[in-house]
Amino acid sequence: MHGIPVGIKDQIWTKDIRTTGGSRILADFVPDDDATVIANLRNAGAILLGKTNLTEFAVTGFTHRFSTPRNPWDLNISAGGSSSGSGAATAAFLCATSLGEDTGGSIRRPAAWCGIVGLRPGWGRVSRYGLMRGVWSMDTIGPISRTVEDAAITLSAIAGYDPKDPTTWNTPVPDYRQALHGDIRGLRVGILTELLHSDMVEPDVADAVAAAADTLAELGADVEEVSIPLAAHANAIAGALLAVEPALNMKEWVRERLHDFGHDNRIGLLTGSLVPAQAYQKAQKLRALLREDVLAAFRTYDVLVMPTSGRQAVPIQDDPPVTSRETSSRLPFMRTNTFNLSSAPAISVPCGFGGRGLPVGLQIAGPPGGEEMVFRLAHAYEQNTPWHTMRPPSAEI
Repeated sequence: MHGIPVGIKDQIWTKDIRTTGGSRILADFVPDDDATVIANLRNAGAILLGKTNLTEFAVTGFTHRFSTPRNPWDLNISAGGSSSGSGAATAAFLCATSLGEDTGGSIRRPAAWCGIVGLRPGWGRVSRYGLMRGVWSMDTIGPISRTVEDAAITLSAIAGYDPKDPTTWNTPVPDYRQALHGDIRGLRVGILTELLHSDMVEPDVADAVAAAADTLAELGADVEEVSIPLAAHANAIAGALLAVEPALNMKEWVRERLHDFGHDNRIGLLTGSLVPAQAYQKAQKLRALLREDVLAAFRTYDVLVMPTSGRQAVPIQDDPPVTSRETSSRLPFMRTNTFNLSSAPAISVPCGFGGRGLPVGLQIAGPPGGEEMVFRLAHAYEQNTPWHTMRPPSAEI
């Protein structure tokens, strides 16, 4: 990656460079050490171009404390979260590639909404030393790039065992570019029924994903639908973990500096502080059951496909009041949580545009350790469709 300019999500430590986590609470925090992924990028010759904005502490989908990144396809539209700045900067050609972090979809959603590629690696493939925590068992650093090949190059540079992070795998890092040969004949592809045929998926999004599945079949893959009923409840399961664990991580600030948090985090962290232990334990049990079902599906299928987001990007708006159970979640349409709950790799690649002229993302997931297979299918699809060649209007200025 010699000379390649990279944007870095401001959740990742950079030595002697301010690292805020998107929060005013850490507005003046300057780490004494680089995160391992930063050290790896420097060793690979990359140029650290700058830090990219994010939602506060990366544990909310929309609330930004240092202004709101704009979507290059429409500057009045959200770039997604939490890695919003990385998604916007990469789509707008402000950097060649970038790093994001994904706990519940925070790499894949900005990639989908900004019309680019975002990979959540399997848990343990990339070191998290120097990453501000969200949910310990789901946080993962990965690339947000304009092409699958760029994402493969970036992952190769940052992945690998790290003694500073005992959760990393002590296994060799493959040369991911070798998987990008375009041949997917005979691969078994399952379309995850519960995450496609849903009231939370707009017709334009469903049509784009169905067309993408047809393209995969034309390229020689064996494509059929598969059902994992618990996947329909992945957002609720992940929601409990995403409420409780950040509240525990930041309990002192919740107690002493609550009003320094943004709107969504004030609500979310207070709620997480009050969730009963029984509810958290139930969420963990359901997570284990869902993971078993996902791993069982991967014994039949090489990859699973579905939308990344059930909706195209939404307009930027002020934080709304929470007045009912229905308004307590701002992201019920996300299709990403099944794979952070199962510790599996998943990538979002552009698969078309909806009726509002905004990008749609196809999500491709593989078993733990299956990044090569995910890259293989994503690259074959990408190279046989025009979507990765499209440039947003702001990139033409």
